[in-house]
Formats: sequence, structure tokens, C-alpha cells
Amino acid sequence: MTLKIEHVTKRFGDFTAVEDLSLTVGEGTMHGFLGANGAGKTTTFRMILGLLNANEGKITWNNRAISYATSPEIGYLPEERGLYPKMKVEEQLIFLGQLRGMKKADAKLAMTEWLERMEVSHYRTKKVEELSKGNQQKIQVIASLMHNPKLLILDEPFSGLDPVNVEMLKSAILDFRKNGATILFSSHRMDHVEELCEQLSIVHHGKQIVNGKLRDVKRSFGKQNVRIHSDYELSSLDQVSGVESVHKSVEGSVYQVTSEETAHILLTEALKSGPIRHFAIEEPSLQDIFIEKVGKEHA
Repeated sequence: MTLKIEHVTKRFGDFTAVEDLSLTVGEGTMHGFLGANGAGKTTTFRMILGLLNANEGKITWNNRAISYATSPEIGYLPEERGLYPKMKVEEQLIFLGQLRGMKKADAKLAMTEWLERMEVSHYRTKKVEELSKGNQQKIQVIASLMHNPKLLILDEPFSGLDPVNVEMLKSAILDFRKNGATILFSSHRMDHVEELCEQLSIVHHGKQIVNGKLRDVKRSFGKQNVRIHSDYELSSLDQVSGVESVHKSVEGSVYQVTSEETAHILLTEALKSGPIRHFAIEEPSLQDIFIEKVGKEHA
């Protein structure tokens, strides 16, 4: 059960939204799809789902094109919410489940289980428009998961959710991965991608500029972060050769360096001012890599 995107290009008139995109997401794999607004993420998702046709290249799921026949196997959570505001929650979920090929009785059973899991059972007879944005998002999540899809396409799944509900949704997504689902999701939250994904892509102006396993992407970045926390003045460290950037906060200063040798020089220089509370050499964060590749204006 593999999703394959092979040399896909999508143009709207003279504008190229996606250019020569290739990626493969295997069974039981979660792939983070990152990019600034307008990078081509949602266009790519719509091509995967067959809502838009590619100008070039091909997209296959389990070695076949995605069509209405494969609809029961796919769960899609759009960034733009698509619920019927005047319909009651239970009517809506049963209707959407049936659209995905479920029998009415099975849809009712799955809906009840998911409403309980997402802690919104008490809203089942409410109209969608009566719910808060966060709870509407949870209903949309249930609609995309309740038919037990094998391919999940999640466009900004955590937007509008508070931290407690983010954890609830993360747990559900991880269960799908554990059961062998193929998952592709976009997020502006680098920490979520770092926590959940083994693989990732970064797209910029329609082009894929990073693609691979998270650990390989970090190793190939060629930079490390040195975190130092001291009660003493350390501003002289900003000028040490090999320091590319400095980020200061109440938890100390983080120096981005290109070699371990620079890290040791920073430690030696910091100790000249007095004892230090904390010193650590850390791998770069996905945020660091995204800013470097895409530009500070989009981070």
C-alpha cells in the first residue's frame, strides 16, 4: 500500500503551482509535507485525490490511479473545512460515512466510538454551526477517520485545536500508522512534524527542495546548535569564528555552528567568564533547516 508521486507538474495558465514533484510514501509511514503558504501543498493533495489533474507525471496508490472506486480507502482532512453547518453532527457523520462506502449501521457504530474517543458525544444532536471552531474541527477529523482508511491525507490537521486536543488527535493518527496506514500531512508546526514523521519534504514555490528521512535531512544540514546557559555576561561569544547565528532567550543562548571544534571553543570562552549552568551540543531543529532553506520571511 504505497503512494507514489512521479514527476508531477501542475500549471494554472502561466503559473506553475507544482513543478516536477516526486515522492514515495510507504505502508505504515508518516511523511511530513512542509512549505510556506502558496508553496503548492494543497494543490498536491488535490491532485492525489483526483480533484485536480496533473499536466505532467502520474500519481498512484497501490499501483493504481485514485478514483471514486478507491474512495473508501482514503481519508482526507482538508485545510478548508467542508461540513454542512445546518446538519446535525450525527446525521452528517453517518451521511459522510455512507459516501465512503460504509453501511448505515457500521457508520453509526464507528461514529459513536469516535465521538466518545474525541470527547464530543454530547454534541451528536447539535447542528455543526452551534459548535465552537475547535469542536467543528474534531467532527471534521472524525469524518476523515471513521471509515478506517488506509491512506490518510491531512492538510493542517492540528489547526484550531488546543494542546489537549492536539495530543488526542496525535494519538489517533499514530494508531493508524501502527495499523499500517500510509499518511501524508502538512503542518506549519515543525515540532509536530519532528515528533511524528520519519520522512519529510520541503516545497518552495512549487519545487521540492528537501526530501528524505528526517535523520538524514538533519545530518546533511552540516550544522549543529550549541546551547549555553550562564549567569555571566557572554556577549563576546557572538563574535567567535564559526558561529553562524545566535538566538538568545531566558533559557540561555543557542549558537548555530558548522563544526564541533567551534563548539569546544565556545565552551572554553564561556568558562573564562565563570561557571556555566548548562552546556549541550544539539542536532539542528527542523525549524532551523526550514528557515535556512525557505527564508526567514516564511518561518
